[in-house]
Amino acid sequence: MEYTKLGKTDIEVSKICLGTMTWGEQNTEAEAHEQLDYAVNAGINFIDTAEMYPVAPKKETQGLTETYIGTWLAKRQDRDNLIIASKVCAQADWTGYMRDGNPRLDKKNIHAALDASLKRLQTDYIDLYQTHWPERDTNYFGQLNYYHVPEKDGVPIEETLGVLDDLVKEGKIRNIGISNETAWGCAEYCRVANEQGLSRIVSIQNPYNLLNRSFEIGLSEFAHREAVGLLAYSPLAFGVLSGKYLNGAKPEGTRLVLFDRFTRYTKPQAEAATQAYIALANENGLDPSQMALAYVNSRPFLTSNIIGATTMEQLKADIESIDVKLDKDTIRAIETIHEKIPNPSP
Repeated sequence: MEYTKLGKTDIEVSKICLGTMTWGEQNTEAEAHEQLDYAVNAGINFIDTAEMYPVAPKKETQGLTETYIGTWLAKRQDRDNLIIASKVCAQADWTGYMRDGNPRLDKKNIHAALDASLKRLQTDYIDLYQTHWPERDTNYFGQLNYYHVPEKDGVPIEETLGVLDDLVKEGKIRNIGISNETAWGCAEYCRVANEQGLSRIVSIQNPYNLLNRSFEIGLSEFAHREAVGLLAYSPLAFGVLSGKYLNGAKPEGTRLVLFDRFTRYTKPQAEAATQAYIALANENGLDPSQMALAYVNSRPFLTSNIIGATTMEQLKADIESIDVKLDKDTIRAIETIHEKIPNPSP
């Protein structure tokens, strides 16, 4: 396993992070524990979850993922060697059942969310606590064409960061991160921290894969200049880059078959790009999933690559991608495909 520094901290996280959002929906507690045991034995020390998980989110299962991690942590003696990341959600159309139907990024809500997460996780602190998405009306989860709607700005970033900074001082969280953020949002978190002497964000968790490299456009420079490294989620584009959905295939039990709401990576242009990437992998004797993950692993702005798996076979292959190093010709061929079909699934 390889390790990188988390922001400007002394914390080293595995370049492969274990994602958990299927636990409690597509995976049982026993399967979650099996994945955790295998991942840690393979050198992974970084585990990412959220109060909202599992996905697809719903009232009946909300919090199960953290609960499964908590029952696993309770049986171990190495909590301090693990980096546990979780997230607090803001308002959204799909969160009406959370915190009296009004989840916000304010003091009341963040404290309530964190205390509930700590209880489920059976731990006294969370190493990386992240805002799951912005409270203001902006572009995330594939939304394009920003329209300025100031009346929907919600809780100011300054207020949110102030609350999170207090929690760092209390020792309940060690570091602050953001997720599904824009370049402006990242800049604002950095500005407020610098001007008011508050805790700096150390990471940004955004989508990044061969079908969606939009992070490179406005955020990769922040990652370098401000040490706000990328935690890449959906590195396989919900499994699309494995090739298992090509030509109309609908494998039983897979995410895109179970949940028809996830259409981000199923557009015609995305399928055309996927066909090209799969062909390239086959030409070079590479597993398509491992090639896609290896590309993400190679990016200089990456802190960690968040993999997720529903089977142990997938998990093992995904972790082994850390040992796959793409040569210059393969990288060049990937860039050629990207130039022809850039970001079909932003």
